[in-house]
Amino acid sequence: MKKQCLMKKAAAGFAAVTILVLWFSVPPAIAQQPKQEPAVPITGIQQRLAAVQEAAAKNKQALAQYAWTEKQTISLKGEVKKETAYEVRLGPDGKPQKTEVAAMPQSSGGGREGRIKEHVKEKKKEEYEEYGQQLAALAHQYAQLDPQKLQEDYHQGNLTLSSGGAPGTFRMVIKNYIKPNDRVTLIFDQQTKAVQSVQVESYLKDPKDAVEISAQFAKLPDGTNHVSNMMINGESKKLTVAVQNSDFQKL
Repeated sequence: MKKQCLMKKAAAGFAAVTILVLWFSVPPAIAQQPKQEPAVPITGIQQRLAAVQEAAAKNKQALAQYAWTEKQTISLKGEVKKETAYEVRLGPDGKPQKTEVAAMPQSSGGGREGRIKEHVKEKKKEEYEEYGQQLAALAHQYAQLDPQKLQEDYHQGNLTLSSGGAPGTFRMVIKNYIKPNDRVTLIFDQQTKAVQSVQVESYLKDPKDAVEISAQFAKLPDGTNHVSNMMINGESKKLTVAVQNSDFQKL
């Protein structure tokens, strides 16, 4: 009787060990894994990259035939400090050339005390205006996509694609586009063959001086795609530059 009990215990132990062995030997592929978005095939990435490059090149060529008005509003901690209007056109190097056409009038104080205060205000104004121009210049670099630079980022493995969230669109994320560790996210519409928006996480000279850029695009009657407005935030100084482009006229 004792021998039968021992044999039953041994059999039960063997069965338990067998179950554990089978459990831990299940291939990892069978185990439940979190759902991941399917990767875009290499050929798909190349085709979509080519579409963005072609659109960027065509729009740059088309915009060279236009002049337009850029309204720039500089705000410090939410308070408007300066509004300026520029006439803009692309230069021979493809970069925007701006000519100031109007600026918001500045108030001035009277007497010696007023002149001292005015001098301090002018000094501060020069500082935030210079900072604002640096932000705007940086934003323009990101808003005008460079086809050759996109190709370099692709070969360096700095470019990824995913769904754009709406039918017929895709999201392209580019790292190290202009500065180390920056990040550019653009939404491209494959039906209209145009960039819809660009979001940027970058900085000026120091990564601590973070800059966030949001650009929205629109089309002219002839199909030319352009930046309709931009919002640029300089985090360190709590300074914001809002840019609006309008009144496009053919040269």
